Amino acid sequence: MSLIGVLRTGVSGMNAQSNRISTVAENVQNASTTGYKRTSAEFSSLLLNNGDQGHYNSGAVETTIRRSVIEGGPTATTTSSTDLAIQGAGFFTVRDASNGTFLTRAGNFVVNGQTGNLENAGGFTLMGYAMFPDGSPNLDGGLVPVQMPTSRMQAQATTAATLTGNLPSTTAVYTGTPGITAGTYSQKTSVVTYDTVGQASTLDVYMTKTAGDTWSVSVYDRSSPPVQRGTGSVTFDAFGRTTGTTTLNLAANGSSPAATVSLGNLTQLASGYDVTGSANGSAPRNGTGVVITNDGTVYSTYADGSRSPAFRIPLATVRSPDQLEPRSGNVYVSTAQSGPVEIGTAMLGGRGTIQSGALEQSNVDVSSELTTMIESQSVYTANSKVFMTGNELLETLMNLKR
Repeated sequence: MSLIGVLRTGVSGMNAQSNRISTVAENVQNASTTGYKRTSAEFSSLLLNNGDQGHYNSGAVETTIRRSVIEGGPTATTTSSTDLAIQGAGFFTVRDASNGTFLTRAGNFVVNGQTGNLENAGGFTLMGYAMFPDGSPNLDGGLVPVQMPTSRMQAQATTAATLTGNLPSTTAVYTGTPGITAGTYSQKTSVVTYDTVGQASTLDVYMTKTAGDTWSVSVYDRSSPPVQRGTGSVTFDAFGRTTGTTTLNLAANGSSPAATVSLGNLTQLASGYDVTGSANGSAPRNGTGVVITNDGTVYSTYADGSRSPAFRIPLATVRSPDQLEPRSGNVYVSTAQSGPVEIGTAMLGGRGTIQSGALEQSNVDVSSELTTMIESQSVYTANSKVFMTGNELLETLMNLKR
């Protein structure tokens, strides 16, 4: 065995324990960092070729740094609705000032006073999907910064309406030309809608049975004279359920934008007439704040108790979270080892849920870290003794010349 090899082996052991103590130091200093994931040092032996059995060359130890990203930390409740914690395996998608995309579990978001965007303590902007008035996310628009709605008075124009209920199967077929005067239609209902400034207006819906299983549907603005906004038909099968096209398109009229009317909830059964209409949109109202639900939907709330969807916060997943590459600001980027990033809706595909008014704490156990530090200190001292002993043996060898 080479005495120089003994020295190198001792140094290797000390370096390995230095790395381990460094991870302990980083963990302890980030024990209160929101969403921080503890780092650990793992060791593996490096063996050298010993040639014949009469000589032994001591090897070394290699250090691999691991982050326990997949291990969740405890959740602490807060008083801010924009503080978000993930219960599950997902990550928030955030961007920096250079539009670089990152993943993070740090959900301590606050509103940027200049842009209205949600940003966490690291300065990263939370990304999400804008929502259509019907509550579906605008996936084609891609990820955009999540903004908090303002508290100023707002109005929402009607873009979608729905007819629900039953059209009597016993109604006689009208053989003339459907119209809007008495005797030229079979049934009538009304729907209250709103224009772009929140002015309420009424749409009259005239329904005429033109065949045994087909009804003509015409929609008019209640004005003088009435203005037709759209016309179509709805067909029922042998069980009284709608079949074929069930959507009627309304043309824009002045400050009232184009809209759609869903007819899919209608039935034609041997019962009385019972059709009602509803539409989205609202009169002017004051905003009071936001509510973020478990599926990541950000709702604007209003003084009248209503709410409307504004954004959908998605969650991202990777196949091996512990292989993500950490970056400054408590964020991560994907690597070949972690697998590609997959983005989807919270509560689906094992991504977990989003809890508003809560933060995920660091998963560092300070008592365990201090125990690791003591153990590393002892092993470091033992390795230093190996180095010192090898050095003394080398001095003895050198003194043989005297």
